Amino acid sequence: MGVDVKLIKELRETTGAGMMDCKKALEATGGDVDAAKDWLREKGITTIAKKEARIAAEGKTLVKICEKCGRAVILEVNCETDFVSNGEAFGHLVEQVAGIILDKDLKTVEEATEATKELFIDATIKMGEKLALRRFVIVELKDGEAFGSYSHMNGKINVLLVLNKADEEVAKGLAMHIAANNPLYIDSTSIPADVIEHENEIQLEAAKNDPKLQDKNPDMLKNIIRGKVAKFLSESTLSEQVYLLDGEKKVGQFLKEKGLVVKQFIRYQVGEGIAKREDDFAKEVMEAAK
Repeated sequence: MGVDVKLIKELRETTGAGMMDCKKALEATGGDVDAAKDWLREKGITTIAKKEARIAAEGKTLVKICEKCGRAVILEVNCETDFVSNGEAFGHLVEQVAGIILDKDLKTVEEATEATKELFIDATIKMGEKLALRRFVIVELKDGEAFGSYSHMNGKINVLLVLNKADEEVAKGLAMHIAANNPLYIDSTSIPADVIEHENEIQLEAAKNDPKLQDKNPDMLKNIIRGKVAKFLSESTLSEQVYLLDGEKKVGQFLKEKGLVVKQFIRYQVGEGIAKREDDFAKEVMEAAK
């Protein structure tokens, strides 16, 4: 029984790997997409971690802050075309949805979808496209804390962060850095143990498949793997990244000198993990199989 074409398409779009490599990966892992991603990384075919956030759908993200109530929302609303996402009407819809979510302090996408149902029906009729609220998070400040935010490319990327105290200039700079560098964690203490263990497994298998490492003694190989894991995790950690607006200091060092602490950050990029368009993928599969 062959591999489902839809699974090949999904794996290809989230990893950037070639179609036949995706097919082999799925065959080797019994059709498990997540395991196939690891298989591709282990074989050195693609670097999944850097491909996962590629834009695959249209729409807009937005951060809306309520200074009086000390709350903010970051959300993503999707549409079918870039033409609509850049239009004034769509931007107004996203603003309205954000306002309703904040005002009603809604907790789930299901609740928000119900609360904004009429808005979306009217907007769909006017714009002629399928529109949907995809996700949102409401963040509430604790005593002394302050928000920072940054919007990039007309809402294609938005960042919301919380600092331990107010510093408008630094907050905006850090939000810009997060938008550009896409860290996954604040610092090493915030990385889950299972993530570290999983990365160790990935690098171990990758080393086994690297001809250059076949003759290394066990101790040297352990050090190489440890170094690769540390590099991967540091690249994923905000505190270990070189601060974009400084160029030399790491973010952690910069924050320490300023007496600041990042308590939380959320980064939304339009279309993460969503198939952008169908194209004639079935035809491409058939031609490649000849």
